[in-house]
Amino acid sequence: MTMDAALRKRAIEPNFTSRSESLSPDEVLRLGRQVVRAEARALANLEKQLDDSFYAAVDWIYHLQGDLIITGMGKAGHIAQKLAATFASTGTRAHFLHPAEAVHGDLGRVKPGDVVLLLSQSGETAEIVSLLPSFEDLDIPMVAITASQESTLGRRADVTIEIGSVDEACSLGLAPSTSTTVMLALGDALALTVSRLRGFEAEDFARYHPGGSLGLKLSNIENHMRPLSECRLAPESATIREVLVTCTKPGRRSGAIMLVDSKGALTGLFTDSDLARLIEKRQDHALDRPVSRVMIKSPTTIGAGSKMSAAIELLADRKISELPVIDAEGRPQGLIDVTDVMSLLPETTPAKPRKTIRPAVRIYCVDEYAD
Repeated sequence: MTMDAALRKRAIEPNFTSRSESLSPDEVLRLGRQVVRAEARALANLEKQLDDSFYAAVDWIYHLQGDLIITGMGKAGHIAQKLAATFASTGTRAHFLHPAEAVHGDLGRVKPGDVVLLLSQSGETAEIVSLLPSFEDLDIPMVAITASQESTLGRRADVTIEIGSVDEACSLGLAPSTSTTVMLALGDALALTVSRLRGFEAEDFARYHPGGSLGLKLSNIENHMRPLSECRLAPESATIREVLVTCTKPGRRSGAIMLVDSKGALTGLFTDSDLARLIEKRQDHALDRPVSRVMIKSPTTIGAGSKMSAAIELLADRKISELPVIDAEGRPQGLIDVTDVMSLLPETTPAKPRKTIRPAVRIYCVDEYAD
C-alpha cells in the first residue's frame, strides 16, 4: 500500500473515542440497530392504534375545497415541510406554514375552505398553541397529530390522531427521533390514502414530476424521441449505396436508417453495424443491391403515445440501440436512440470489450466514378 493510499484509508476509518470509552465496530452496529428497532416498534404500535380518527382526518382532507396547510415547530416542522411536499406531489394542494412567521403576517395565506394539519408531540408547543385562536376565528378545520387527546392541541382540534407516548430512540430520551418517525409515517399514510381515493394515476404523477429520471420515465415518448425531421428515412427498394448517399442529416445522427415500403410503413432498419459487416467481409458488390436484402426486417417498435418507461424496458430487454416510434398504420413518427436514455437503463455486468473495426471508407455515388 502506498503512503497516499494509507493516509486516505486512515482518514475514512471511524475513530470513536469518548471521554470514557472507545466503541468497537460491533458495539457501534448494536447501537444503530437499537435505534432502528425502537422506531420500528413504534411504527408497529401505530398501525394497531389507527382508528376512526384517521378515517375522519382522511375525510376532511379528501373533501377540502381549498388547500391543506401543514404546520409544526422544530423537528416536527421539518416533518411538516416534507409532508406538504408529499401531499402536493400526490394530488392534494398543500403548503407549509411556519408557526412563528404565521403570527407575523403569514396567516394571510390561510383562507376559507382550507384545512390545517398541526404536528406537535406534546400538544403544548407554544408557537402551535398560539395559532389555535386564529384558526378558530377563521373557521378553519383543524386536524392534529399529537401524543394525547387531553393536550391543549388535542382538545381544541376538530380531529385528533393520537400517537401516544413514545420513547425517543435518543440515548438521552430527549432528541425527537421516534416521535418524528411516527409523525412522518402517519402523514404519509394520510397523503397516500387520500391520493388513492382521488384516483391519482401514473399520468398525474408524471404531470407533477416533469424533471429528473423519474419524470422522464413517466412522460410520453413524443417528448423525448428524435422527430422524423431528424431521422434518416429511405425506401426499402433503394440500393445500399443510394441509401447511404442520400440519407444524411446535420448534427448528431442515430446509428440506424429506417426503411419504408411504398405506403410509408416501416419494414426494416439498416444500421451502422450492418454496413460494417459488409465491409469486413469485403462484400463491396452488395452496395448496389436493394437494401431490403440485408436490412433488419420487422424490427422492434413502440407505438406513439407510449410511456418512456416502456421504451426503456424494450431497449434494455432486447439489447437494442434504436427503437422506431410508429403510428397505428405502422408509419415512422420518430426514433428513440439509446444514447439519449443511457442514464435510465438498468445497470448490467459490463460485457468483455470487443475490438471495434472502424473502416475508413467513403461511399461514392455511382455517377462520381462512371466513365
